[in-house]
Amino acid sequence: MEQKSQTLTLKIGEINTLEVARDTDYGYFLEAKDESEVLLPNVYVMEDEMPMGSLLDVFVYTDSEDRPVATTKMPYAKLGEYGYFTVVDYKQYGAFVNWGLPKDLFVPLSQQKEHFNIGKKYLLRVCLDEQTGRLYATQKIGKYFNRDMKGLHKNKALEAIVLAKTPLGYKVVVDNQYEGMLFNNEIFENIRIGDKKKVYIKNVRKDFKLDVSLQPIGKKESVDESEAKVLKLLEEADGLLSFTYKSDADEIKKVFGMSKKSFKRTLTKLIENKKIELLDESIKII
Repeated sequence: MEQKSQTLTLKIGEINTLEVARDTDYGYFLEAKDESEVLLPNVYVMEDEMPMGSLLDVFVYTDSEDRPVATTKMPYAKLGEYGYFTVVDYKQYGAFVNWGLPKDLFVPLSQQKEHFNIGKKYLLRVCLDEQTGRLYATQKIGKYFNRDMKGLHKNKALEAIVLAKTPLGYKVVVDNQYEGMLFNNEIFENIRIGDKKKVYIKNVRKDFKLDVSLQPIGKKESVDESEAKVLKLLEEADGLLSFTYKSDADEIKKVFGMSKKSFKRTLTKLIENKKIELLDESIKII
């Protein structure tokens, strides 16, 4: 097991590894290597699992009075990351969104590209005001995209969050720092704004953007995987599905998550192996 290393100094908006230093009426005080302290309130304290001198992984942010506070709960997104947050309150000076912690995350009016509505979700980036030490969220994310493409190459696997739908496909934020695009003709599953997906670099563009794919480049889904997928869906549908070779490509993509070409190839294999039967308007498991 990898040994934990104590955080040098408190980092707002990030996960800190801190030492349990002392017990108080309000909770445990946790300490960084430079002896800076932060309170872990009683609600998060589990004495049996947090002996004095032990190291804890906690998220550090600021409370309603702008004092650093620690929590064992993790937010939906940390500093420098993107999340799809629901607006829970709106004031004339800005909005507040739920990011998974007791204190909601503030989105200043100046950081909104449109009027925010309570109950609606928005894709935002978590930022830090260096002067006040407060965390906030912004919808104005363009200036944060990285233009240094060193180390990026075709087929490199990265994490992405879906940003917006366009006529060509979906804009995505890749690795919390690059702007990318997923094209419609290469998507064989349901995609929604805010979804987090594993993607593969298809092309590193000269305009400092990435073309990405949900599948490894040059590698198609194996027939065995496709067969298993079709058989599983048939079993869930009591052995009968209203699909044939002539079915609509969009419906095939929606239900099976594959192209029509792959679907037809899979049906042929399953029929040859006598695992399914092709009827006039449907397929039936044997």
